[in-house]
Amino acid sequence: MALQVPSRQLFIDGEWREPVLKNRFPIVNPATEQIIGDIPAATSEDVDLAVAAARRALSRNKGKDWASASGAVRAKYLRAIAAKITERKTELGKLEAMDCGKPLDEAVWDIEDVAGCFEYYADLAEGLDAKQKAAVSLPMETFKSYVLKEPIGVVGLITPWNYPLLMATWKVAPALAAGCAAILKPSELASITCLELAEVCREVGLPPGVLNILTGLGPEAGAPLASHPNVDKIAFTGSTTTGSKIMTAAAQMVKPVSLELGGKSPIIVFEDVDLDKAAEWTAFGCFWTNGQICSATSRLIVHEKIAKEFVDRLVKWTKNIKISDPLEEGCRLGPIVSGGQYEKVLKFISTAKSEGATILSGGVRPEHLKKGFFVEPTIITDVTTSMQIWREEVFGPVLCVKTFSTEEEALELANDTHYGLGAAVISNDLERCDRVSKELQAGIVWINCSQPCFCQAPWGGNKRSGFGRELGEWGLENYLSVKQVTQYISDEPWGWYSSPSKL
Repeated sequence: MALQVPSRQLFIDGEWREPVLKNRFPIVNPATEQIIGDIPAATSEDVDLAVAAARRALSRNKGKDWASASGAVRAKYLRAIAAKITERKTELGKLEAMDCGKPLDEAVWDIEDVAGCFEYYADLAEGLDAKQKAAVSLPMETFKSYVLKEPIGVVGLITPWNYPLLMATWKVAPALAAGCAAILKPSELASITCLELAEVCREVGLPPGVLNILTGLGPEAGAPLASHPNVDKIAFTGSTTTGSKIMTAAAQMVKPVSLELGGKSPIIVFEDVDLDKAAEWTAFGCFWTNGQICSATSRLIVHEKIAKEFVDRLVKWTKNIKISDPLEEGCRLGPIVSGGQYEKVLKFISTAKSEGATILSGGVRPEHLKKGFFVEPTIITDVTTSMQIWREEVFGPVLCVKTFSTEEEALELANDTHYGLGAAVISNDLERCDRVSKELQAGIVWINCSQPCFCQAPWGGNKRSGFGRELGEWGLENYLSVKQVTQYISDEPWGWYSSPSKL
């Protein structure tokens, strides 16, 4: 029997609630184009209710229930969430694959990472207790000073559709570990597993209002959350255009934001590589998650000595990728997430062709798949640096190729972008790799690989790819404010002014 998509409401103040305006919209499986369920459509009225619930969660029992509870108390809940996620891994993986189109093996891997991320931040929550009142060394013996780390307050978390539950967890886990209360607004294109996270929170008894989950459209639910006067911070992952709008809304109240935005990341392949190893990493770096990754290394910069042979080898690797329904065994490339995104990807490919580039491989619907938003992995050559395909993020399985002759030229091409999220270098000369890593203008650099991501290591970009870092200890710092406490410890009067008693 096929897996049924559970019918859920909004999750506000620890319970399921129908949206105030009672609207819902359909969920389309991108592999079949069939409607498989529906989700509630939140509006500003629901945002108000969720923010009020989050505020109450922080102040309940004078903060002792959550915000000022020990990190160990919060860790217990995070571990309980991790355990439930692990218990439901198979089902959640299938729901993820049906909702956003990623191959089932990838979706299950994501769910394992979700559990691992909650575990990791449970450990960091416990570690917070020991770090409180960290002493600050001062040059004057008459004072002593220490630092308190406190939750920033109520946070709005707006997340994308390419890793629906994992990207939500990258924000939810550290926010809760820090003692914040959160409102999560997942993408309307893939919200199923985030609503299942709400059910998990309900099952483990997370205090009401600590995590509220609102599904809905960006303008109707995301925008009122970003501009809400009672939200203390916004963390957003998504497009640079939307990130800019969120920053503008937050600026009206001088509200902090952290932004993880688009990318057009380079992968530099030098002439001394093992062609097959480098070809597989190049394919993985651009075609993993159906090419829909902000950090995709979608600009291949390959040494001219090996360019023809390497690209031929790469085409052979991509022709070998199994494209199918994500639930089919061995699937390695599923559909684009929606009809709208599918049309955008095809338009990028046709524009590249009309601008004079060569569609060397792919770029069309696979012949054996008559339904679904499928695009063959695409390799585009004869690209110039002024072409749209070189400059703009496609968010689909599309790789463009340029050649270089010197290390300096490779770096110039790699850094020729408004973005700065990821970059990769492949070479057997490790000294060269270190040198190039320093020169690449990106927040993440991979050597002899592309895309590995660990919740212990910082993640984020430079330039128009945003600012702030997620994951690792940096991810926790995102949700903490630092308070300096300084005490005068001398018995002597301060003595700056003349004492009136001595006149």
